Amino acid sequence: MDTSRTLGIDIGGSGIKGAIVDVRSGELITERHRIPTPQPATPASIGSTLRELVRFFNWDRPIGCTFPAIIDRGYARSAANVHESCMDANLGRIFSDATGCDLVVLNDADAAGIAEYKFGAAHGHAGLVVLLTLGTGIGSAVLVDGKLLANTEFGHLEFRGGLAEHFASNRAREEEDLDWPKFAERVSAFLAYVGQTLNPDLFILGGGVSKKSEAPFWMPLLSSETPVVAAELGNEAGIVGAAVAASHGVKCEGRIRPF
Repeated sequence: MDTSRTLGIDIGGSGIKGAIVDVRSGELITERHRIPTPQPATPASIGSTLRELVRFFNWDRPIGCTFPAIIDRGYARSAANVHESCMDANLGRIFSDATGCDLVVLNDADAAGIAEYKFGAAHGHAGLVVLLTLGTGIGSAVLVDGKLLANTEFGHLEFRGGLAEHFASNRAREEEDLDWPKFAERVSAFLAYVGQTLNPDLFILGGGVSKKSEAPFWMPLLSSETPVVAAELGNEAGIVGAAVAASHGVKCEGRIRPF
């Protein structure tokens, strides 16, 4: 069996995307295939969509799958931006039963962090690396010398009188009609807050506002004592990171995961 190829799936609020990945290079071997996320997005309905993806790729081997929640040994332990029925559901078992494949499920930002460390902006970077995805909320991934500290969820930290993701996410920028300088000011404030706590060696910023078409408008305006770079893998990061996680199998089941 060729273990260098793994199916990675990224579950999002609007779409569920998958591709077969070469986990040695991080390259997608196939085109991404996207199916709209079912509504309501219950564990059972998502499982049915995953089964469609598996059939599309004619896949019967292990799968890596992201999910936008805290994931504890396959169970969802939060439901901030997903259907309430996902809370405490054994997604690992539900999705595995639905697809007929062995399956590793992990937090979506953690998957992006793994991908950036293995193949992207953090590749070869020693020390403490913090990835923040600025989208509907703020996802986070923390890696120390290649070891992932899973489920950090910095977007849910209390900051400036509310949750951090209500202050410095891309959704906050859009809803409050913030211009780029004001948005950069808010992100800088949050980076300083995280930096004072963790003293990271590198920040990586992902999400839609890190794209080449958006980053030039605001990232040069950031103020940070810690170096800040844009994520490199873009929309492929979740798929790639999920595939890498699946290739590590049971090693993904602990709180600290080596990659």
